Amino acid sequence: MSSRALWVGKIPLLNSNRDNGGGRRAALRLAAGTLWRIPGRFSIARILGPYSLRCVVFHDVSVNESPFTRGMGVSVTPGEFEAALTFLTSYYTPVCLQDVLTDCHGRGLPPRAILVTFDDGYASIMKWAAPLCVKFRVPAVIFLNAAFLDNERLSPDNLVCYAANVLGMKTINTAIRAVKGADAPELKSMAEVFACFFPSIPLAERRIFLDTLAHLGGINEQQLAEEAGLYLTRKEVRELAASNFEIGNHTYHHVHCRSLPLKSAGEEIDRNKAELESLSGRKVRSFSLPYGSSADLTSNLVEHLKLSGHQAVFLSESVANGCGVDRFQFDRVSTRADGDDSLFLEIEVLPRLRAIRNRLFRNNGFVRTIQPPLPGPNCGRDEKFNSECGG
Repeated sequence: MSSRALWVGKIPLLNSNRDNGGGRRAALRLAAGTLWRIPGRFSIARILGPYSLRCVVFHDVSVNESPFTRGMGVSVTPGEFEAALTFLTSYYTPVCLQDVLTDCHGRGLPPRAILVTFDDGYASIMKWAAPLCVKFRVPAVIFLNAAFLDNERLSPDNLVCYAANVLGMKTINTAIRAVKGADAPELKSMAEVFACFFPSIPLAERRIFLDTLAHLGGINEQQLAEEAGLYLTRKEVRELAASNFEIGNHTYHHVHCRSLPLKSAGEEIDRNKAELESLSGRKVRSFSLPYGSSADLTSNLVEHLKLSGHQAVFLSESVANGCGVDRFQFDRVSTRADGDDSLFLEIEVLPRLRAIRNRLFRNNGFVRTIQPPLPGPNCGRDEKFNSECGG
């Protein structure tokens, strides 16, 4: 689950991946329908800025959401995904990672180039998404966490989602208090777990929280993972790589990189890269930040990725890439749009508006695209968690 876009600038209309209620959704649908009916709509969108490379990210393609994904906003149906590919191939030119690496500034890319990506390695990629990509001749990059292949364990996000849907937030808050103490603020949704709690704690505390959560819920994680079959197998990864799907790095355990001490980079980044290369027989050239936030893209992380052989880094803040985009900071649009009008709004209009917003706030000193590394392993973490989560 890499792409719940974080707010920067706190302008709700421009942050389409947050659910702020029926009124906002209705307003977006109205705007999408109105804009889509305007003749010359693509030319009008260019008033907000020139078109440059767009990247889109999908996660799970499934007929029905399961307790492991319900409420996370990562699932589309096969029909919705096929409709999205129909839209993309009608109005854009799908490109592969090599095209992007060859000319990331876009001058040598075909008109209206678009790159399709997947995060988290759900098994539905093999069942539904890959066959449809082949049908529409759309290349794709699949970012994986090797720790979860063959369904030997659950991704933290899916474990939290399962606990929230089956056990309730009371159990999750009990596990949080086991880590943060009795005065920890009470979280009201699993979205707050991902947006406030996880980013505020080091990896060791996250492991304690997950183990406590499993214990409180009577969950045998290995057995539950095997029964759920959420993720790709190693055999399927080999088959996808042999079918010319590009395999990318997404950290070994799906972690916030801002919580990643330099000594752990080898475990989470280099180990994952090495295992995926051994498995696929191909070089892993790209990295997707779990949770997709630029707050995780520290200067130390960028330097480590360059030294370890990565050639591109992808965020998920749904902001338009500029014409001179840094290939270590490609942004992607995370979409669950269910129609051409919504896709037009999410790919053409909102990313440009967010780019304008970011420039305005940056000029006033409110936005920093690259965050400095944390001063120490726990510096400011408890204060950040308490302030952001209402404590």
